Amino acid sequence: MTTLYSKYDLRRTLSLGLLSLVLSCSAQADGMVPETSVVIVYEAEGEAAVSVTNTDAKVSLLHVTLENVPEDTESLLVVTPPLARVNPSASQLVRFILQNPQPLRTQRLKRAIFEGMPQDREATEAGHARVGVTVRQNLPVIIHPKGLATNRTPWTGLSWSLKNNELSVLNDTPYVVRLAQELQLLPGKDKAMLPRTYILPGEHLTVGVPTQSANTVRLQPATVYGFAVAAYDAPISP
Repeated sequence: MTTLYSKYDLRRTLSLGLLSLVLSCSAQADGMVPETSVVIVYEAEGEAAVSVTNTDAKVSLLHVTLENVPEDTESLLVVTPPLARVNPSASQLVRFILQNPQPLRTQRLKRAIFEGMPQDREATEAGHARVGVTVRQNLPVIIHPKGLATNRTPWTGLSWSLKNNELSVLNDTPYVVRLAQELQLLPGKDKAMLPRTYILPGEHLTVGVPTQSANTVRLQPATVYGFAVAAYDAPISP
């Protein structure tokens, strides 16, 4: 299966000495690998735990940060420990603790960034340049309300409409829907692009399209873990 989200978010830092001769360059990569592609925090349990493994051959610091999506900036989680020393091939358990002032009514979407920061690197040899590469993994975090049933096909609850060359989609469900940005309008070969790969509960998005005669939209949905499943054809209301 293919994932809609890139597994690695690379950040490179480059330090070069000014030399008159051609320099040789050494590269080093370090990575922290979570055991899952998405963090799910159930309100009924109050927290979730994820094991993160240091795949590098040296000791690294694991730095975990939380990010809000632009459409939902309420802080609902605390991560612990935010910083931990992890030996080579060893694992660190990271806890995501829910701190919601009011009971949740819908799923909420946040993001967690796992980054390994290598320690005790050898000094750069004279006449050489070193490229330091740290591997960051940016995972979605879905907070699931207490009492809400599991829905493995939340995209079937989206409502689509077309008017004045504008395609609208309404997520009138309590679930976060993940899907590819590209849409196909049927019949025909016209396409449309969503602004992002998720639609939050209660959201209404509108995009311009080159047709007014389509009656079906074909979308590429994803599971809660971000894996693409079979394309889904949804009817378009006039």
